Amino acid sequence: MGISIWQLLIILAIVLVIFGAKRLKNVGSDLGGAIKGFKKAVSDEDEKKAKEAEELKLEDTADKKGNVYDTEATEKKTADSDETKPKV
Repeated sequence: MGISIWQLLIILAIVLVIFGAKRLKNVGSDLGGAIKGFKKAVSDEDEKKAKEAEELKLEDTADKKGNVYDTEATEKKTADSDETKPKV
């Protein structure tokens, strides 16, 4: 009970008569351009999010002076720690 190939061809012929081949070509190219633009915008947004996530990761491992520390280190020893001071 679906649409047969002949019915589709008749519908296509009526659409061609009403709109003309040139207008249908323009509509097709406009639709293709819109889809291409949408895909580009989505991929640009994904790249932007990945870049922001990488920047946040780097900010988490850096201090205010821009020094980057090893994120796997459990403890940072400084010159002021008790272990480096001589015991009296």
